[in-house]
Parts: sequence; structure tokens; C-alpha cells
Amino acid sequence: MKTILVGAAAILLLQLSAADASASTLVAQISIGDQTMTVSENGFVKYRWKVSTARRGYVTPVGSWSAKWLSRDHRSKKYDDAPMPYAVFFNGGYAVHATFDLKRLGRPASHGCVRLHPENAAQFFTMTRQAGLANTRVVITN
Repeated sequence: MKTILVGAAAILLLQLSAADASASTLVAQISIGDQTMTVSENGFVKYRWKVSTARRGYVTPVGSWSAKWLSRDHRSKKYDDAPMPYAVFFNGGYAVHATFDLKRLGRPASHGCVRLHPENAAQFFTMTRQAGLANTRVVITN
């Protein structure tokens, strides 16, 4: 009986180790000052993209959060049904999402969200879905 329990425990530990190995850690580091987002996976920088954060009169929160939920074709309830495609929500109504106002990328222009080129937002959305919400971190600094 003891041998069976030890064997079962060993199998369980191997399964948990395999699950941990397949889970990646995804970090989106947003710099408000530089208006950039650097995406790292398992400690390796994968992308560096221009963003738009809050314009004058609005705030992009500073801090660190895990991703909370995803919405592929989100529309803002607060801002006149504005499109927020590929939204990765991290703090209440704040999200990293696509914008079609491409000429403003690289400078403050949003109501507080972090806006990206649609191709980059789609890439980050896909990476977040693959890594998992709990394994995705959004870090915003001044």
C-alpha cells in the first residue's frame, strides 16, 4: 500500500511539474514617459511597441496588475461605444487595446487605457490567451 501511495505521489508531482513548465510568464512593461510597451516572455524581450496613454485631463494608472479578462471586440460603455478591439483588461475598466488613431501612437492621446497598433494589440491578446490571465502581468511606470 505504501509503495502505491509513493508511486501515485510521484506521478502527481510529475504532472504538476509538466503543467508549470508549459505555463509562460508574460509581462507588458508600459512606460508613460517613453510611450512604449515592452513585452517579455519568460524573461526574454519579444517586442517593443509605441503606445498612447492618457492625454491631459485623464489618467493612466501606475502600478502592477495581473490580466483580469479578455474581450476580442469590446466597445466602451463609458465613451460612446468606442471600439476597443483585442482588449486585455487589467484594472477595472482599464485595458491594453487596439486603436485606429495610428498617427497619435507614441504620444498621450487616450482616456486612460493603453492603446496599441491593431496588429500589436492582436499579438499581445493572443500571447495573453496562450499564457493565461494569471501568468500575464501589466506593469505601468511613469
